[in-house]
Amino acid sequence: VDFHDADATGQQLVFCNSYHLLLQPGPEVIAEAGGLHNFIGRRDRPLITDSGGFQVFSLAYGGVHEERSGGSAEVTKELKRSGGTRKADGNKGGQNILNSDGAPPVKCTEEGVRFKSYRDGRKITLTPESTVQAQKAYGADIIIPLDELPPHFTDRSILEESVERTHRWEARSLKEHLKEVKEQAMYCVVHGGLDVELRTKSVEYLTSLPFDGYAIGGSLGKNAADLVELLEWMMPMFDEDGRKDKPRHLLGIADEGSIENAITKGIDTFDSCYPTRLARHGTLLTTDEGSGGRINIKSGKHSKSYGIPIDSNCSCPVCQRYDRPYLWHLFKAREPLFTNLATLHNIAYMNTLMAKYRQDILDDKI
Repeated sequence: VDFHDADATGQQLVFCNSYHLLLQPGPEVIAEAGGLHNFIGRRDRPLITDSGGFQVFSLAYGGVHEERSGGSAEVTKELKRSGGTRKADGNKGGQNILNSDGAPPVKCTEEGVRFKSYRDGRKITLTPESTVQAQKAYGADIIIPLDELPPHFTDRSILEESVERTHRWEARSLKEHLKEVKEQAMYCVVHGGLDVELRTKSVEYLTSLPFDGYAIGGSLGKNAADLVELLEWMMPMFDEDGRKDKPRHLLGIADEGSIENAITKGIDTFDSCYPTRLARHGTLLTTDEGSGGRINIKSGKHSKSYGIPIDSNCSCPVCQRYDRPYLWHLFKAREPLFTNLATLHNIAYMNTLMAKYRQDILDDKI
């Protein structure tokens, strides 16, 4: 989807993936172009970049979405491109992933994390300092320090070691950032899985450092119920000791149910591939009653629903111009246009939902 089309639906903050930008076209090219805002032609709205660590550790363990929904097609495709295969390691049902040569695709040390590019096979070391330097080249408005992402099924002793390492990495990232701020804000990433003691320790340590905002990261549980419970006891800590005035961001989770719960707990912003992933696979979000909030456009029942848009309450260009039979046809014919239209609608749906929540906050309904 073109950024300008997405922006026309009310899109504000856009998350740019540092891992992929690092591999192609590279920080040097983006810097020469004048930064991401100039490179992508989105000069009047904010951008956020991550450290790249999430994707790197996903090569070894799988991602947040994979933990919570039983598998990620994107991760699987990327592993196939990089020659990785899964082998059970017996760690509470968890899995390690090995390259075709039998070596692990990710090597984590105190220095940082080393991995193999799926594009050209070169080995890359990502450190707390180098990821900040890359994000300085990108010029995003909000940047994220390097953190380690252990899977949900990690033993507590290993999780504790990971949290400690993440704290050291984030402090190093912050130190590098403060050498030349460049009007960028850096958010810390709070870790600790579902462990109350480790999460509390992470909140207390990271909020003692001069970060500009707080991101909730690490393993957020195996399902939505785990996330609800986590935010229930953790978010009140961000209202203590002068922490209340800084923004809070929930990393990687933004389905409707999670958003509704998280906003009431004090989360301000979200990022997720949820609406775009659904669109690619033929699921369209809607407020129309009787649909359960989703339409499976693959179903033959939509092939003759002439004149009926995805959502009669939606003012996005897709709903104003096209009906369900045409979108059904595009999907069945595997036309690339379908992905564009479906994604644009789902983004518009989510932006309308967020606008409603913002108004509810202003009206003291939340």
